[in-house]
Amino acid sequence: MGWKETAEPVLTRMPSVSRPEGHVPFKRKLGWTAGVLVLYFFLTNVYLFGLPNGSQTQGADFFGQFRSILAGAQFSVLHLGIGPIVTASIVLQLLGGADLLGLDTDDPRDQILYQGLQKLLVVVMIVLTAVPMVASGFIPVAQNGLTVAGIALSPGALRGLMFVQMFVGGILILFLDEIVSKWGVGSGIGLFIIAGVSQSLVGGFISPDGGFFANWIAIATGAQNIGNVLGGTGFGTVMFNRSFGLLPLVTTLAIFAIVVYAESVRVEIPLSHARVKGARGRFPVKLIYASVLPMILVRAVQANVQFLGKILNRVTALPAWVGIYDQQGQVTGGLFWYLNPVYSPDQWMWWATSLSHTWYEILLRVGIDLAFMVFGGAIFAIFWVETTDMGPEATAQQIHNSGMQIPGFRQNVGVIEKVMERYIPQVTVIGGALVGLLAVAANLLGTIGQVTGTGLLLTVSITYKIYEEIAEEQLMEMHPMMRNMFGD
Repeated sequence: MGWKETAEPVLTRMPSVSRPEGHVPFKRKLGWTAGVLVLYFFLTNVYLFGLPNGSQTQGADFFGQFRSILAGAQFSVLHLGIGPIVTASIVLQLLGGADLLGLDTDDPRDQILYQGLQKLLVVVMIVLTAVPMVASGFIPVAQNGLTVAGIALSPGALRGLMFVQMFVGGILILFLDEIVSKWGVGSGIGLFIIAGVSQSLVGGFISPDGGFFANWIAIATGAQNIGNVLGGTGFGTVMFNRSFGLLPLVTTLAIFAIVVYAESVRVEIPLSHARVKGARGRFPVKLIYASVLPMILVRAVQANVQFLGKILNRVTALPAWVGIYDQQGQVTGGLFWYLNPVYSPDQWMWWATSLSHTWYEILLRVGIDLAFMVFGGAIFAIFWVETTDMGPEATAQQIHNSGMQIPGFRQNVGVIEKVMERYIPQVTVIGGALVGLLAVAANLLGTIGQVTGTGLLLTVSITYKIYEEIAEEQLMEMHPMMRNMFGD
């Protein structure tokens, strides 16, 4: 008996959100999406019970700059964010890419097993992430305990209670994502990333306390002195400051323009209906064919590496070549420092800022980050295309099943697949590498609101995808017959 037969009783009984039986009106989809978004923001402001007074706003975030792609909020019930979901997806991508699962996603039975396995892995990742955080002291706890309803809770009991709260928050994120995917617009993961990054980006522009416009108003009125701009220290401040520098502003606007342009660059393969004369169409192969979602997987791998380093530093004394950490738990040297991504200009511009590392050490770190993102982006893009039925074989089968063919070629799945193989694999690799390059470039130059280049890149691309989906939904609402054409 294989593993599928053994695990089937468990995987098929995993709780899930039921799919709608018929067409969901567009307004109702928007309602579900808005409701989930409101609930998400509410949960990010519900702090863990058992924290010391004031700890909700004190201390560095454990996930640091990875927070923009992992969503959630520090010390809240959603402290883990979408991290467990992304990590589980990475494991499934690797297992699927190595063909170790033996699951056929076209088979309804295997689809149920795959979805159940994904949920089970998410639960495992929630436990594996939350337990070390609580046990190692990364989540502060009231040292003298707390008394609730006359019951005295020791610090150990509070840690156990914190784990339960984080576990419940991780499960809630999982089902909120499923609700949006089945009943709303887009995906929950993308929606949560947009929510967190947009909040930081808007705050970076209009916040009265340190925002871009507030700082420039203070500079213009003389309330804030930045020094001599022409030839003095003020020039570097005006150009590179992370809060109001001109370079982060230009980078932010450039990322918006480049991503929107890249989303519109495509190779259109002409199609015609085999039986309906005059019925023609086009199959677009976009430059960013695999979308930017594989970037979440790449950054999640880096986040897990840094997570491992911080845990090891807490439980044992690491050799200097492995990792050096300061009192705040931030890596400052060693192998884990080289593997830590660069997120702002002041982390690599050794000629403009005082850094404790030599220029060649900094360049090596930048080179490792660039290589990891470019090659990792290409590799995960390939995995993404193959596991989401976007590869040449699956695409050719979909086109054939719809009754379409490529003009000038025989109506045969193998022929369509050969044509698709001329474009899809190459575009997938180029697009994945390009997205990785853009993410690193944006981090190196800085962005407004300190949202990180990857976070901004994801936000713009996901927003563009949601815009396209909304336009398609509105089109099908206006012309109900089109739902039959798209198989709704």
